[in-house]
Amino acid sequence: MQITIGVQNLSREVVVEVDGTSDKIAKDVLKALEVGAPIDLTDAKGRRVMVPANAVGFVELGSDEARRVGFGA
Repeated sequence: MQITIGVQNLSREVVVEVDGTSDKIAKDVLKALEVGAPIDLTDAKGRRVMVPANAVGFVELGSDEARRVGFGA
């Protein structure tokens, strides 16, 4: 699933491809924002991305559905 995070005072978004459901990711992001903790994500390749809660402009969660590839897509 793809997550896009808009960071204040930056012209580009942070895009992370993670494993997991949108409900679980949304719950984790909301919890971090409520307590003011950094959003801490590990992408599909094992890299860790942390964004300070006070710098988050928006968070966009992609769908749980895997993209189809090939002529039948």
